[in-house]
Amino acid sequence: METKLAIFKGKEIRRTLHNDEWWFSVVDVCAVLTDSADAGAYWRKLKQRLKAEESEVVTNCHGLKLKAVDGKRYVTDCANTEGIFRIIQSIPSPKAEPFKRWLAKVGYERVQEIEDPELATKRTRELYLAKGYSDAWIEKRIRGIAVRAELTEEWKNRDVGGSREYSILTAEISKAAFGVTPSEYKELKQLDRENLRDHMTDLELIFSMLGEAATTEITRTQDAQGFTENRTAADKGGKIAGEAREKLEEETGKSVVNDENYLEVAESQKRLERKKG
Repeated sequence: METKLAIFKGKEIRRTLHNDEWWFSVVDVCAVLTDSADAGAYWRKLKQRLKAEESEVVTNCHGLKLKAVDGKRYVTDCANTEGIFRIIQSIPSPKAEPFKRWLAKVGYERVQEIEDPELATKRTRELYLAKGYSDAWIEKRIRGIAVRAELTEEWKNRDVGGSREYSILTAEISKAAFGVTPSEYKELKQLDRENLRDHMTDLELIFSMLGEAATTEITRTQDAQGFTENRTAADKGGKIAGEAREKLEEETGKSVVNDENYLEVAESQKRLERKKG
C-alpha cells in the first residue's frame, strides 16, 4: 500500500492508495476544515450523528493503516474522494469550497497517471525515494509492477473472473515459487495491511518477477483460457521460480524467503548495514 502526505494551506492530510485510488484520513480533513483542538473527538461525534441519520458516508469509510506522529502506523478511518466530498457537506466551514477544489485536483492525479503511465512511474519512484528505498530496490520494484500488470492483463483477456480469482492465481504462483501464500508471507514478515512486495528484498522481488513472467509466457504459449487452465499455468510458472530459488539457496546456504520488513528501518539503511556487515 502506497502512502503520501498531501498539503492543504500548510496542513498535512495523510492519504493512501487503496484499490487504485486515493483514500484520505477523515480526522485530518476534519482538522483542516474545523480547526478543532481535538479533530478525533469531532469526527467521532460527527460519525455518531451520521450513523443516526443512516448515512452511507460512514459505511463507505475504510479503516486503513496510516503513520501517526509517533512514527507508528495505526488503523485510521479513511474515505475516497467521493466520500470526503459527502463528509464536507456535513461540516459547516468557510474552507469547504477551496478544499473541494483542492481535493478535486489531488484526486485527478490518479486520472493523469492512468492516461500517462510514465507520469505514474515518475511519481512512484519519487514516493519510494521519500520512504527511504534505494535506487537499486526501486528499479526492481517498478519493473515488478510492470511484469505484474502484463500478467493481469493476460488474465483479463482470458476470462479470469476479477480480483478474487486473481488473488487465487497469485497465491498459486507464490506457493510454488516461495513455499508460502501471500497471506502466510505477510504473517512471516509481521505485516498487516501493508503491501507485501514493499517489504521484499531484492532477491524476493526478482523471484516474484520470474514466477509471474514465466506464468505470462506459459499462459500465452499454451493459450490458457478460463480460471482452471490459468491456474495450471500459474502453478507451472511459480514452479520455475521455485526451482531457481531452491538452486540458489543450495549454492549460497541462505534462504531467500525471510522475515525482513521495512516497517521501522528503511530499506536503504538496511542495505547499507548489510554492506558494512
